[in-house]
Amino acid sequence: MLSALPWYASAPPLWLQLAAAALWVAGITLLAEGLNRFQLVEPETVRKIVHIGTGNVILIAWWLKIPPWVGLSFSVLFSLVALVSYRFPILPGINSVGRKSLGTFFYAVSIGVLIALFWQVRPHYAALGILIMAWGDGLAALVGQSLGQRRYKIGDIEKSWEGTLTMALASFVVGGLVLGISQGTSALWGVAALVAIAATVLETFSKWGIDNLTVPIGSALLASALVEQVGLGGLG
Repeated sequence: MLSALPWYASAPPLWLQLAAAALWVAGITLLAEGLNRFQLVEPETVRKIVHIGTGNVILIAWWLKIPPWVGLSFSVLFSLVALVSYRFPILPGINSVGRKSLGTFFYAVSIGVLIALFWQVRPHYAALGILIMAWGDGLAALVGQSLGQRRYKIGDIEKSWEGTLTMALASFVVGGLVLGISQGTSALWGVAALVAIAATVLETFSKWGIDNLTVPIGSALLASALVEQVGLGGLG
């Protein structure tokens, strides 16, 4: 029966899916390495460009209906590359050797976890989590570093109010757009607001880059639970 088929059953050819995703990631990686090699921007800015840019590959995967095994394979591959690159300068524009953060590794792991949890039936929740991580956390870091004047501390964690507010606003916009497009209703902006608050709290209390794991997975799980709670989970 057609209704038993997964949502990605009528996808474009696999070679086209792989080519589109690979070209996007390769383009972002080459851009980062070029910026790093010629020292056109600060190293942390390069990392955030990669952080935001590579996260958007989920939109290509969603649009082209890439099957889950592809995403899971890439997640495992880049998790291994990330771990090795902390020790050896494989991708110096993305990781600094000896940097006290596993953020890049957690980033790759979170993509695999979200694909495993949601890609079969509700891929928009995976996209929501990854995009909140990419845009919310990425823009928050950039704004906090360049414009953050009002600082606050929670234990030994120091943040800026400018970065925190950017995280909340970006998460709200991303969440509202993804839910609105996938569910076909504007009634979910309230859900997006709650998800944005939760994502901001998770990001605020994070250390060693673990927010790249807790923010996307927590955001996706909360959005899924809230949408089902308000009875709009069957839309879209």
